[in-house]
Amino acid sequence: MLGSSIRRPILKPRYPVTPLLLILSSPSGAGKTTLTHRLLRELSNSIAFSVSHTTRSPRPNEVNGQDYHFVTEDEFRAEISAGRFAEWAEVHGNLYGTSKSEIDRAREQGTEVLIFDVDYQGARQIKASYSEAVGVFILPPSMAELRRRLEGRGTETPESVERRFAKARVEIEHYPFFDYLIENDDLQTALAKLSGVVRAELTRRTRQAERAESLLRD
Repeated sequence: MLGSSIRRPILKPRYPVTPLLLILSSPSGAGKTTLTHRLLRELSNSIAFSVSHTTRSPRPNEVNGQDYHFVTEDEFRAEISAGRFAEWAEVHGNLYGTSKSEIDRAREQGTEVLIFDVDYQGARQIKASYSEAVGVFILPPSMAELRRRLEGRGTETPESVERRFAKARVEIEHYPFFDYLIENDDLQTALAKLSGVVRAELTRRTRQAERAESLLRD
C-alpha cells in the first residue's frame, strides 16, 4: 500500500526543511505505482506519500486514508468550493485531488520528500502554485508493451483498456512540461534513475545553503 510509509516516525531535522515536492506522472500501465512503492521503501523515514482524494471506488487491497481518501462526488465538490485542493482533475470519469493540508503536514513533520501521484493536469496545477516542485514523467518502453501491461492487469474491462490506451498518447504528448523523463523498461534501472533524481534534487545548492551558512556562522 502506497500510504503505509507515511506512518513511520520522521526524525526532526537539524535545519529547517522545505519538502521536495516530487510529482510522478505517467500513462496508466507505465509502472508509476510500482516505482512509487519501491521509492517509499528505499528512502523510508525521509519520504512521505501525498494521499489524494478520489470519487472512484477502491480497488482490491486499497485502504481508505492510506492509498486514497475515498469520498463521494458531493464531498469532493464541497472541498473544491472551499478552496482546499492544491490541484484537482477529472480522469477516466472520476475526480482526483490533492489537499493543501498534505503539504502543510509534510512541512510540520520535517519530511524531506513528498510524492504526488497525479496526471499531467494535476502536475500543471501543483507547479503553478508551487514553482519549486519537480516533475518526473514515467515512459513505457513502447506502446505495444503498454497495451500488454494494461491487458495483463486483470482488473480492466476491454473497454477500459481501450480508453486508457487512447488516453496514453494524450498524456505522453505533455512530456515537455516535466523536468525528468524515465523509461520504465527494467524496473530496477528505472528505480535507480528515479532515486538518483531525488538525491540530486535534495543536494541542490538552494536546498543546502542554510547548512553552509551555519558553518560560516560558527
